[in-house]
Amino acid sequence: MASRDVVLGQPGALELPRKKIRWGELLVQALLFVAAAISVLTTLGIVVSLLLPAIEFFGEVSPWEFFTGTTWAPLFLDAHFGVVPLVVGTFLISFWSALVAFPLGLGVAIYLSEYARPRATALLKPILEILAAVPTVVLGYFALTFVTPFLRDIGLDVEIFNALSASLVLGVMLIPTIASLSEDAMAAVPRDLREGAYALGADKLQVSTRVVVPAAISGIIAAFVLAFSRAVGETIIVLIAAGQLAQITFDPRDTIETMTAFIGATGNGDVPTGSIEYKTIFAVGLTLFVMTLILNLISIRLVRKYREIYE
Repeated sequence: MASRDVVLGQPGALELPRKKIRWGELLVQALLFVAAAISVLTTLGIVVSLLLPAIEFFGEVSPWEFFTGTTWAPLFLDAHFGVVPLVVGTFLISFWSALVAFPLGLGVAIYLSEYARPRATALLKPILEILAAVPTVVLGYFALTFVTPFLRDIGLDVEIFNALSASLVLGVMLIPTIASLSEDAMAAVPRDLREGAYALGADKLQVSTRVVVPAAISGIIAAFVLAFSRAVGETIIVLIAAGQLAQITFDPRDTIETMTAFIGATGNGDVPTGSIEYKTIFAVGLTLFVMTLILNLISIRLVRKYREIYE
């Protein structure tokens, strides 16, 4: 019996059609690669632009003095370069704003995901988007000219520039971020989980808090960490409303200065380029960059740890 095997390349052999080059697909792939490369190169550019002047700064100022010193006065004749007061002020603002934004943002997300009717959602969503679009300079002057006098009227002994009013306004600004991301995470929870809980006799509150929120916890944690990072990096609100007095205090009624406020106030062109005072901007910026990087790494780890996968 003759063999029916056909050897490619031999006379009379069958030839597979050559795969056509899809130029459109290659173009899209190239554009996506360029987009990814731009983001990576931008990050590297930021690191290099901060790192080089910061290295020159630490060549003149001891890193031990910078990271452990409790007096921050780089622009005075008797200069001190202890960054601890700026770090404390930054986390004080972030803590109080998170105390406002986390429960309110999560509550808004639960309402939109589990309670709101389509008409209410259609009304609230644009309002949240408008709140997120308000310029931070407007919010800063709102904190200074309205919130601070209001706090004084209700009996709180706050300074004209204080951390409390800045934190309250910043917390309100963070609500749309937390609400939107958390609501998206809750919407991704399968409907079967809700129906199973209702079948067991649970009411809507129990389903929302004991089924939906735990199932969407990874997305909620990511929203919280992103909002906290946003609070750490906020500049204009704290520059206008919280003041520029670098001191170690845990009382939100006092005047403080954050890392971003110092960068914003000092980098306005009045400091000679190349001076040690000018280089402090980059040292503080690099410290802030490392802090936000650590927060993002914590966020990624928590999301991976508590991620729920549904089939």
